[in-house]
Amino acid sequence: MKAPHTSSDSSAPDGQSGSRRLLVVVSAPSGAGKTSLCEWAVTAVPGLVHSVSHTTRSPRPHEVQGRDYYFVDEPTFRAMAGRGEFAEWAVVHGRFYGTSCAVLEGHFAAGQDVILDIDTQGAAILRERYPDGVFVFVVPPSWEVLEQRLRLRHSDTETDIRRRLERAREEVRHYAEYQYVIANAVFAQAGEELKAIILAERRRSLRVAMGFLGV
Repeated sequence: MKAPHTSSDSSAPDGQSGSRRLLVVVSAPSGAGKTSLCEWAVTAVPGLVHSVSHTTRSPRPHEVQGRDYYFVDEPTFRAMAGRGEFAEWAVVHGRFYGTSCAVLEGHFAAGQDVILDIDTQGAAILRERYPDGVFVFVVPPSWEVLEQRLRLRHSDTETDIRRRLERAREEVRHYAEYQYVIANAVFAQAGEELKAIILAERRRSLRVAMGFLGV
């Protein structure tokens, strides 16, 4: 997988066009708020899109096909994986999740920066494929708050909640593999922190094209 680039454009004084595109990968335990933060970020940061993943799990009542996930059955998912169509894929809570190569590269080709919310397994794979990516880990303010958030969903059985909490403790152990950690105690503050990370990373010298100055 090549590092994301856009086509060359040396006339842009903002240093964005022609620059290396930004991939932001956000991981968190289930219920910590990673999806909501990513959805908010695309409304607050121009030129940022939230890439939609494929999954074999059933949609929740509020979820829409193609907006929240591409919902597919397991045979379809396995066939796509067998054809190498995923930049990463993993089994989480007994369901398959994957990031489409075509979707990612399509966004990069259109000159867009991409934000993804995926589990720690998928993030590890993307870290190898996109070494210049930005990796952010979101944590809850406490285990009690995380459990409360999971219960407020009213979409999981007691067994599911226990399994998610157990896995959450395993996932948090990977926090040091990420460049940034955000504690999502107050959503507005966590959102602003994520926005600040993205804007700062866009200005790293390795991503800024200086063709407009003839450099």
